[in-house]
Formats: sequence, structure tokens, C-alpha cells
Amino acid sequence: MQILTARVESLEREERERIRATEGNQQRQNNSNNNNNSNNIININNNNNGKRARPKRHVCHVCDKGFTSPSALDTHMLVHNGLKPFKCHVCEYACNQKSALVTHLRVHSGEKPYKCHVCEKAFSDSSNLTEHLRVHSGEKPYKCHVCDEAFTQSDGLKTHLRVHSGEKPYKCHVCEKAFSESGGLTTHLRVHSGEKPYKCHVCEYACTTSSYLTTHLRVHSGEKPFKCHACEYACTTSGSLTTHLRVHSGEKPYKCHVCEYACAQRRSLTRHLRAHSDVE
Repeated sequence: MQILTARVESLEREERERIRATEGNQQRQNNSNNNNNSNNIININNNNNGKRARPKRHVCHVCDKGFTSPSALDTHMLVHNGLKPFKCHVCEYACNQKSALVTHLRVHSGEKPYKCHVCEKAFSDSSNLTEHLRVHSGEKPYKCHVCDEAFTQSDGLKTHLRVHSGEKPYKCHVCEKAFSESGGLTTHLRVHSGEKPYKCHVCEYACTTSSYLTTHLRVHSGEKPFKCHACEYACTTSGSLTTHLRVHSGEKPYKCHVCEYACAQRRSLTRHLRAHSDVE
């Protein structure tokens, strides 16, 4: 652990020194250019609070993205040529930026230097902290262009858009059932494997998803969080409340295909259909 932490700190120092050296070289180059050629003087943008905009003279010939230094451009080019020169000495992970390797090494060291000032949850990457803070602020910058849904993370929006497109890229290799997100496939595969990783600490009940276990635990706690707004009925699951509300609304969505019978619950329809099969 200490070795990994030292390794991370060493890489971070190298990265900071590289950035300082690059900025120093760039500043000297800018000063030289300003002295030799007045045309290269950077104009002050009145809308930029008087700050000088650093020129991006080094342009990628593949995607036209501009950079302020040759070293920044060199690092960017690794994206296009596929090279991953920064390798983890613990596992097979490799990447094209030293900063990414620094972040990755925290997986092995357990270091989480980025802490939430609201709930003290900690993260190994600053971007993860940024996303987490939206839980507290309520900010949802990623908005669906089809409906009004919004999300705190880009991955959430990406998954949601599959609701509209119908895309289901995660396919079961056993029965070919497909899902829009990887979590759905992971849970489904337990149907085939018989795995039930979520176990009750009170009894021997075990299940395939954490939501099933949460519902089951209410049997022991007596908690009934789903309450009817029309009467005093309360229950442990949202599905049970939905069914109960039909008592008040009179809705009967389950209809018999043989006669005109209709009911509020699926099990009532199943029981009714046996009457027809017995007659036959």
C-alpha cells in the first residue's frame, strides 16, 4: 500500500513539474514572439474580464483541435495513433495520459483524495466528485432532447436514450434476451446461473436483486412506506399500492378473452380462466 501511494505521489509530482516546465517554455516563447513581431501581440478581449487569451498555435492535423503547447499536442495525438505508453505495474491497465494512470493507481492503493464537503463521501477522481455534488445541488445538466428527463451524469442520459431508440445492446448468451443497460443483463443472468447474492440477515431468504431484498426486509421491520391517499391502507411495495388504488378508481384492466369478465388483479383473472377450462 505504501509503495503504491509513493508511486502515485511520484507520478503526480512529475506531472506538475512537466506542466510548469511547459508553461514556462510557452511563456518564454510568447515573450520572444511579442518582442520580434508586433503582429503576434495578443489582444485583450473586453468580454474576458481583461484576461489574456492564450493562443492555440499547435493544431492537430486529424481533428483540428488546438493546443497551447507542443507537449499538449503530442499527448493528444496518442488518442489518434492508439498508443498507450503509460502502463500500470500492478495490472494490465494502460492509457495515453499520465494523469489517467495516476487516477487508476488509486484503485490499487485505495486512495480517495477528493472529498465531498456535504456528506464527506470520497472519490479517487475529481470528475466523480463533480458528478456526486449534483446529488446535493439537484443540478441535472444532461437533458433528453425527446422528453423532459434530465440526468446528473452523461451515462445516465446515454442509457435513457435507448428507451426512445429501442436499442438493447446487452444480449444474453443463453436465451438471447436483450437489455438496454448492462445492469439488467447482469441481473438476468442470475436466472440461468441460480445465483442469489442478496441474503437476508434475519432469515434464510436470498434473491437476485437488491430491490427484492429491500422489499423482503420490510416483512421483518413492519415498514409500509406506500400509503393510499384515499384511505388508511399501507403496503410494502408500489405494485401492491397500484393494485389497491383500483378499489377506489374502479379500474379493471384484466379482461377475459372468453367472456365479458374483467377484474383489478391478474390473479383474479387467472382464477376466473380456470372456470372456463373446467367447463371445457
